[in-house]
Amino acid sequence: MSESKRINHEYKNPIEIAEGIYWVGFYDAQSGLHCNPYLIKDNDEVVVIDGGSRPDFATVIMKILQAGVAPQQIKALIYQHYDPDLCGSIPNFEDIIKRNDLKILSASENLMFIRHYSISSPMVPLSKLKFQFEFESGRRLQFIKTPYSHSAGSFVTFDSKTKVLFSSDLFGSYGRDWELYLHLTAECYQCENLSQCAKKLSDCPVNGILHFHRKIMTSAKALRYSLEQLGKIPFEIIAPQHGSIIKDRDTIRHVFERLSSLEEVGIDGIITADYEFDHSNFKKRFRIK
Repeated sequence: MSESKRINHEYKNPIEIAEGIYWVGFYDAQSGLHCNPYLIKDNDEVVVIDGGSRPDFATVIMKILQAGVAPQQIKALIYQHYDPDLCGSIPNFEDIIKRNDLKILSASENLMFIRHYSISSPMVPLSKLKFQFEFESGRRLQFIKTPYSHSAGSFVTFDSKTKVLFSSDLFGSYGRDWELYLHLTAECYQCENLSQCAKKLSDCPVNGILHFHRKIMTSAKALRYSLEQLGKIPFEIIAPQHGSIIKDRDTIRHVFERLSSLEEVGIDGIITADYEFDHSNFKKRFRIK
C-alpha cells in the first residue's frame, strides 16, 4: 500500500487492534518517535491508556469520538509512567469528560510527578487496586511492575480477555518508516548487519527498537528484569506506547531475543561493568584525610 493511501485510509481513523481495543494515535511523517494512545471499550465503560500530549489532544479525542465513545463514558485514565508525551493532556481530558468519579490510575512512584499536570481528579495508586482494574462485566486489566524500564514506577497493562499487553516504553522504537504493525520477513530474522536493511528500508525497524532501548532504558539489568516479568504473561499482542504494534509470534520471539541480549543499555553504555568510584578524588575535593 502506498504511503498516501495508507495515511488516508487507515491512520486518520481509530483502528481496532483487538476486540474493544482501539489505537487512537496519529501518523506523523516528520517525527521519528510515534506515540500510541489506546482506549478499551467494554460495553458502556471506557478507559484510556497513556492518553498523549497536550498538542496531540485534538487528534486523540476526535478518534475517540469516531470510535463511538462519548467522553462521559471514560471512567479512568491509566498512565504507565509520568512523561509529558503520555500525561500532558490530562487537564484536557478532565475538562471534556466532566465526571466527578473520573480516576487517574498509576503507580504511586508516578503519581507524585503526575500531580504536577494540574490534576483535579482523584489519583489512585495501583497498590490500592491490588494491581488490577475490573470492569462491571468482570473483564480485568492486570498491572505488572517493570521498575526502571524506564522509570521507578513503570509498569505494563495486560488485558486477559484479548491477550493484549500494553507494554509502555518496552518494545518501543524510533524510525521514520513507521507503520502501525511491525512486519518482519525471514530475511529480517537472519539479518546480521542491521545497518544494511535487506528490505531496502531507510530505517531498519529492529535497529530502531534496539536503539530506542539503549537510549531510553536505564540499564541492561533493568531491561532484562522487565523482560523476565513479561515472559510470565500469556500475551499474544504487544501494543507499545511508541513505535509499532507486534502481533506475529515469530516477530515477538525475535525482538524478545534481541532485547534480552542487548548490551550498552542506558548507563551501561557510558561506564563499564568494573567501574569503581574514585575515592581519592572525592577526598581531595573535600580535603578529607
